[in-house]
Parts: sequence; C-alpha cells; structure tokens
Amino acid sequence: MTIWQINAMKYNKILEMSFDFANNIIDYSEFLESKRKFVVSNQILKSGTSIGANIREAQNPYSRADFVHKMIIAMKEADETEYWLELCQSRSSYGDPSKLLIDIKIIKQVLGSIINTTKKNQKKLWFWREGGGI
Repeated sequence: MTIWQINAMKYNKILEMSFDFANNIIDYSEFLESKRKFVVSNQILKSGTSIGANIREAQNPYSRADFVHKMIIAMKEADETEYWLELCQSRSSYGDPSKLLIDIKIIKQVLGSIINTTKKNQKKLWFWREGGGI
C-alpha cells in the first residue's frame, strides 16, 4: 500500500507526481555519486526533492496568495532541476536522464496550469468582492 492509498482523501495528482519524481531523483543522484559526480549529484538531489516539499507545503496555505507563492517556488526548483538534468545529458559520463527530463517537463506543465488557474480564479474572486460580480 502506497502513501497515496493510505491518504486517499488527500489524493492529489501533482503530489503523487512530485513524490515519484523525488524518488527517481534520489536514485539518479545515488548513481551520480557512484560515478564520483558529487557536486552535480548534490545539486540535483536538493532541487529535485525540493519540488515536492514545496508542493506539499502549499497544501496548507494561509491564503491563496501563499498557495501560489509556494507553487511558484516549486516551479523555480523544477526549472533548476531541469537545468542540472540537461547539463548531465550533455555529458556522456553522467548517465542518461532522458526519462527524468520528460517527467520534469510534465511536472512543470501541471504546475504552470495550477498557478495560472489559481491566479485567474483569484482575480475573479476579487472582481466579485468589489461589486463586479453577481
């Protein structure tokens, strides 16, 4: 039974995606360490696992703005992770991170959609509160 099955009431696709991605990043980081690529391994490990940590933290926001802020931080960490993975891909001795690159692009698309939708809904709520709504 996975953490997602245990917490079915709190199921959230981006949480699952980022959790699975973090586990794959840990595996890739350990592979890089075995190749003595310590600096890059550490950078990928920190940024790649931080994505899910920020998404998880965003699940308990004190406001919509806080939620958006945490998701934007997750997006920035995803951008950084993508950079490090692209750098690894350009080096023949670093192993092939192609699957991770596909996964991070999907995560970034989902994060972008969540951020944009939340911002759009936030504007609608403001408009309605200011007397522009029904």
